[in-house]
Amino acid sequence: MDQIIPEEKDPLRSLLLFGPPGSGKGTLGRFLSSAGNHYHLSSGDIFRGLSPESPAGKIFHKYSGKGKLVPDEVTIEIWHHFVGGLIATNAYFPHEQFLLLDGLPRTIRQAELIEPHIELMHVIVLEMPNIDGLVARLKRRAVIERRIDDLDEEILRNRMQVYQDETFKVLEQYPEEKISRFNADQPPLDLLRDVLVKLSGLLSQSKE
Repeated sequence: MDQIIPEEKDPLRSLLLFGPPGSGKGTLGRFLSSAGNHYHLSSGDIFRGLSPESPAGKIFHKYSGKGKLVPDEVTIEIWHHFVGGLIATNAYFPHEQFLLLDGLPRTIRQAELIEPHIELMHVIVLEMPNIDGLVARLKRRAVIERRIDDLDEEILRNRMQVYQDETFKVLEQYPEEKISRFNADQPPLDLLRDVLVKLSGLLSQSKE
């Protein structure tokens, strides 16, 4: 029996957004999505939307409550099914839009698992070495957006360490010519300006 909703066979043309928690990946992703007709997909939004009573939700909350990462295979499987749902419901058009992946992949293993599913267009790295500044940003966001998991400073600093220890190594998996680094310790509009100045040619070519 044929599938009612065929699975997307072609790799998804993707830009990866890297940076520690609080560096502004989400804000930048939303800017680029609205201005350039791209689809911004945050791993945090996917997992926060999981029902705590679902099997995937139980696994996610078990790890995230301690500031730890969800197992890699589970993470990529959830992501893959979620993207399939976006395509099936005409929320995301892979042949017309770039997929802006915010928060994935976070580990070398995730990079290996996701590699068959994406065509890497570019990697955007937001750099902000001021850890205290990042923690302050996250606490402000937690109050505004009611993110309970971002109120505990110990968990926040653990997430920063996880990024330094694991996620940063993922960049070594990609060719340097496809990586652009930007100063995230500046106002969001200034960061957006810098990204557009350097990558506007690429970002305007999403539609086939």
